Amino acid sequence: MTDTVPVRTLIMGAAGRDFHNFNLVYRHDRATRVVAFTAAQIPRIADRRYPPELAGALYPDGIPIGEETDLEALIRAQGVARVVFAYSDVSDRQVMDVAARVLAAGADFVLIGPGQTMVEAGVPVIAVSAVRTGCGKSQTSRWISRRLAAAGFNVAIIRHPMPYGDLARQSVQRFASREDLRAAHCTVEEYEEYEPHIAAGNRVFAGVDYERVIAAASREADVIVWDGGNNDFPFVRPDLHIVLADPLRAGHETTHHPGKAVLRMADVVVISKTDAAADAEVRRVIKAVKAIRPDVPVVKAASPVTLDDPGLVCGKRVLVVEDGPTITHGGMPHGAGFLAASRAGASEIIDPRRFATNEIAAVYAQYPHIGPVLPAVGYYEEQLEALRTTVARSDADLVVAGTPCNLANLIDVGKPIVCARYEFAEAETPGLGAFVDRFIAERLTKGGER
Repeated sequence: MTDTVPVRTLIMGAAGRDFHNFNLVYRHDRATRVVAFTAAQIPRIADRRYPPELAGALYPDGIPIGEETDLEALIRAQGVARVVFAYSDVSDRQVMDVAARVLAAGADFVLIGPGQTMVEAGVPVIAVSAVRTGCGKSQTSRWISRRLAAAGFNVAIIRHPMPYGDLARQSVQRFASREDLRAAHCTVEEYEEYEPHIAAGNRVFAGVDYERVIAAASREADVIVWDGGNNDFPFVRPDLHIVLADPLRAGHETTHHPGKAVLRMADVVVISKTDAAADAEVRRVIKAVKAIRPDVPVVKAASPVTLDDPGLVCGKRVLVVEDGPTITHGGMPHGAGFLAASRAGASEIIDPRRFATNEIAAVYAQYPHIGPVLPAVGYYEEQLEALRTTVARSDADLVVAGTPCNLANLIDVGKPIVCARYEFAEAETPGLGAFVDRFIAERLTKGGER
């Protein structure tokens, strides 16, 4: 009897789902040989290696990470027979365009589902997912965590991964203070996601090896809240799966991968931002949801935006800095900062393009849909400095920061910064709280069974 030749495999990703799929499905599989990862969406995460400390005994030299632009060349050079697509918030058309490239190069195209990649936790789990990036997952997760804490339960947040640095050091991360964020050399995107949770009193767990991440969170908590990334499905198996849809992007609930699959997995769907969207668009999204899942409960929610000091903004020329992922691959032209500045009576919202450095101009070229706002990019030091320079040399009177992190703590732009804040709020009764309260009664109170 001869040994089976391992299937030479390449995993396409963006430093998150790709590593998780490898860890759960392929790391110990002798019938598979993963020869490479490719990277997309996030700058400068290629040209490194998935380290041997994480890759396991079958990969003593680790696994190289290349650029997605080199996909066909890698397939041919490495004799790849199977390509696994493993990142999120991409249009259906883009997925199939990639599939066509893979098939034309002679390999199989594979999508791995939640059955093989959801980890069982040792405690009950609420997962918050969405059909697109920027639907409001994080503020919803914070609201849920406060409700759980008020009921007397110890909550841990597990965040979808953002391991853009030293992967071995980032294997399991725990953040409970801003000092923890600084020590980990977090990117702006990580600050945007972690800092508001810490300010709300939450501990946040993240990293690369999510079996260990989930085990660490389970040891410290009565209940886990999964705060998802992009429109991906959870890495941990939920007992209550909440999925958000955005009426400001009506129609997107059925056009992007894997958001349309996530929608079909929902236990309850939340239509967010109903305070900012037209009633017709809210009704359109509800109709689309019901066409796919006629049985699923649907509730409405708001995302009220407040300015720390609206009086400073009135009558001023303002530069708006927005949450990065929402404005870039999330596809939104602007976000909460633009809305807040407009409502506060800014005399002008200036277009940052006139002052953009080459680094920032490249972001605008990659995402031409962006409106007259500046995405809070800062995946590496030079890009963060480019962000600072662009703001500093603008002729704005002040900055309105719609990014969830405290921008003034990261860069000194030489101008006043007024923060725009947005939180989850129920828009009807009964709302999402009824489902969380039922979860508490059924899963967390004495006598309830998991």
